[in-house]
Amino acid sequence: MDIEFNKNEDQIKQQLFQLQKKLEQVKLGGGKSRIEKEHAKGKLTARERIDYLTDPETEFLEIGAFAADGMYEEEGGCPSAGVVTGIGYVSGRMCVIVANDATVKAGAWFPMTAKKNLRAQEIAMENRLPIIYLVDSAGVFLPMQNKIFPDKEHFGRQFRNNAKMSAMGIVQVAAIMGSCVAGGAYLPIMSDEAMIVDNTGSIFLAGSFLVKAAIGESIDNETLGGATTHCEISGVTDNKYENDQECLDAIRRIFDKIGAFEKAGFDRAEPEKPKINEAELYGIFPYDRVKPYDMIEIIKGLVDNSEIDEYKKDYGKTLICATARIDGWSVGIVANQRKIVKTKKGEMQMGGVIYSDSADKAARFIMNCNQRKIPLVFLQDVSGFMVGSKAEHGGIIKDGAKMVNAMANSVVPKFTIILGNSYGAGNYAMCGKAYDPRLIYSWPTAQMAVMSGASAAKTLLQIKVASLKKSGKEEITPEDEEQLLKEITDKYNEELSPYYAAARLWVDGVIDPLETRKVISMGIEAANHAPITERFNVGVIQT
Repeated sequence: MDIEFNKNEDQIKQQLFQLQKKLEQVKLGGGKSRIEKEHAKGKLTARERIDYLTDPETEFLEIGAFAADGMYEEEGGCPSAGVVTGIGYVSGRMCVIVANDATVKAGAWFPMTAKKNLRAQEIAMENRLPIIYLVDSAGVFLPMQNKIFPDKEHFGRQFRNNAKMSAMGIVQVAAIMGSCVAGGAYLPIMSDEAMIVDNTGSIFLAGSFLVKAAIGESIDNETLGGATTHCEISGVTDNKYENDQECLDAIRRIFDKIGAFEKAGFDRAEPEKPKINEAELYGIFPYDRVKPYDMIEIIKGLVDNSEIDEYKKDYGKTLICATARIDGWSVGIVANQRKIVKTKKGEMQMGGVIYSDSADKAARFIMNCNQRKIPLVFLQDVSGFMVGSKAEHGGIIKDGAKMVNAMANSVVPKFTIILGNSYGAGNYAMCGKAYDPRLIYSWPTAQMAVMSGASAAKTLLQIKVASLKKSGKEEITPEDEEQLLKEITDKYNEELSPYYAAARLWVDGVIDPLETRKVISMGIEAANHAPITERFNVGVIQT
């Protein structure tokens, strides 16, 4: 056991080292030389602005740090999608912060930039959190305008969200700290208050070159749309400030005077640490994704005082349903049991698989949590639903539908952590991204796909071989098959990576397992800003 524990610990520490290196690289944005250029202009970088703005010694929960990771390489890459987003505290108030990173392509908008901005706005809207925009962007990245501009989830959706948030009573404050051009100019001006930094901030629908081309007028950008113009002539912006620091100080003063928010009323007791050393999670969780383990041990490493109250403990044992506290907050946990279990009738059930009895149990538990106003936490390490004639004849689809229905219609906030496997319909039933978790994060050990790499590679190989034979290639040698299998496996394994998922915002980030409690706690604190107004209604349940 000790040898296995040490192997697991060594493996995850290697993965955490890789995570840390990747984070360090991402935080450099466009690189040290670009950072120096911003400093030479008297500007802070996006991350420096957030550090200055947020309260000292408070947590900042970054969302989408790995957005666009490995994407747009033909354009030179776009680290963190050229924008830093997250949940932090300003003058004691929890809020969402969005800061364009001018070191990355002058803060231009790529397709993933739009997706990430919309995710930040979605979090503000769902949780009714105030939002701060630190604007410094050259606008849409023109070579990719057809993938950013016109569709429902593209660039323009953010202005629709500005309007909707304003109508919802969500506070929006914007600071123009660099370029703000074309359609992007509407974002700060549709906010409650728009401030601008003198000499470095500018805002206009069309810059001086375009104005010259369009109407023949010769004018410089500062006269056209600088701080003096908009604070003293047009009235577009509200106040100007000498530098970034003064502007950020003004935002802090605004937030210092915001009234109290109405609470959802989720229960919180005095937080307690888990009884077991949290670092033991590194050794308990197996590096070999096929190996079984007891999910109860993982849960005990995450919850206060390592105390849980299991629901239907002896029934539907491949899913653990339990109430507990995380950092003081009351939670209902739905987690995949990864060890092999035995039913009372003597049937052996595989860990990580959802059976009819476990789906039935989970549906009822989810309904109970909604009845009691308890936020839900899903801990995913799921291979999928049980297949085969016995499962089909037993109504696995019906029971799975019941679980999905209860989960999808939940009105309490949901939070998802992907520990290991997240395959197929199991991803759906365990509250994958499509089911509106308030936050969804992965451990570095996570894998997300329709099916496991081994199964998919073999299936794809069969299809490829059949296709080659159909196109006239008479004989496929074992060597050919082996080479094809390697190519398919390598590609599929790359797509299984949690970083691949994080790059596309299928998850909000990749975290050290020891950050799990922080993510869930801050998530529930955010959700507590939004009273539940919708009645829990599952519609037609498949019985």
